[in-house]
Amino acid sequence: MNYFSSDFKLGILGGGQLGKMLLAETRKLDIQTLVLDPSEEAPSRFGCNAFYKGSLMDYDTVYQFGKMVNILTIEIENVNLDALEKLEEEGLPVFPSPKTLRLIQNKGKQKDYYVTNGIPTSNHLRFVGLDDLREGLSKDALDFPFVWKSAQFGYDGNGVKICRSALDLVKLPDVECITEDLVPFKNELAVIVSRSTNGEIKTYPVVEMEFHPEANQVEYVICPARISNEVAIKAQEIALKVSEAFNHVGLLAVEMFQTEADEILVNEVAPRPHNSGHYSIEGSYTSQFENHIRAILGLPLGNTSSKVAGIMVNLVGEEGFTGQVVYENIEKILAIDGVTPHIYGKRETRPFRKMGHVTIVNPNMEEARKVAEVVKNTIRVISVNP
Repeated sequence: MNYFSSDFKLGILGGGQLGKMLLAETRKLDIQTLVLDPSEEAPSRFGCNAFYKGSLMDYDTVYQFGKMVNILTIEIENVNLDALEKLEEEGLPVFPSPKTLRLIQNKGKQKDYYVTNGIPTSNHLRFVGLDDLREGLSKDALDFPFVWKSAQFGYDGNGVKICRSALDLVKLPDVECITEDLVPFKNELAVIVSRSTNGEIKTYPVVEMEFHPEANQVEYVICPARISNEVAIKAQEIALKVSEAFNHVGLLAVEMFQTEADEILVNEVAPRPHNSGHYSIEGSYTSQFENHIRAILGLPLGNTSSKVAGIMVNLVGEEGFTGQVVYENIEKILAIDGVTPHIYGKRETRPFRKMGHVTIVNPNMEEARKVAEVVKNTIRVISVNP
């Protein structure tokens, strides 16, 4: 099929920042794109050939959108899977497949799948709601501390909480959930796997993630991770095993823990471009976004090696500020060599909302980390009026 400068249409479910960065790659190759998103302020609305406002969870909306395109992909996994299954039955290529998404969309099913396939992960229990969880506590099926996760629809640190006592259960939503053992770990790592329709597969280098202690969001992504070669090989081998188990097409971001004993435990996965791969736009020979497009179109995958050490700093809304966004001191970070800001296009900021990221590249990792600290302490995402 001729994808370039033709009538071919690629559909993307979701128009957030991931979609916006995917569109930078489709525009380079002159691939027509249609985007569906529930918000008329979606960051992707300007970069596509046609933008449609509608619910990603509504069967008819997703189905009718799919009928307008030649291939359908996602930038968020919370989409109507019944519609995707119907479209796939009718012959539309959908990547990743609804079958893969069903295993991943529900964190309980996802964790069960790791156990079934012999993939190392922390111990977990599944509960239908808070009453069921409390009953489990009363019967000593689990004990504090543990990690609570909403089974579905969690994002950006929402839907995850460390519970150390009964008081931590008070404000939890009464939804299907899982609990996980609280794992003592040295590092949180991630590996992005790119897998094409023709079976070609490549992994990006292992990255290290540093999290905000309160928001449970990634603050820094460091590539390459500051780990031994043995641990890096083990992490990539496990990521490949996870990729094979899910039989995905496109990108699969595999988040992992490196324990105190240097074992690797899979935390969770995302079947799409991922925050842990944003550094690749400046730092890699082929960005994660370009390789996702290559993978779903069956084109040769690009080189996933890094050109230079890279660190990504997330830009999130400052506490105490809600409203029209202002990027304070952005001109100061623009004056620093090797620093590239990415502004997502969200007009309204609020505390801890992801508003952009900054990539720092440098031949020297220690220097890159120092610059990242300067960037983090200089730029602030605030609003016109607090």
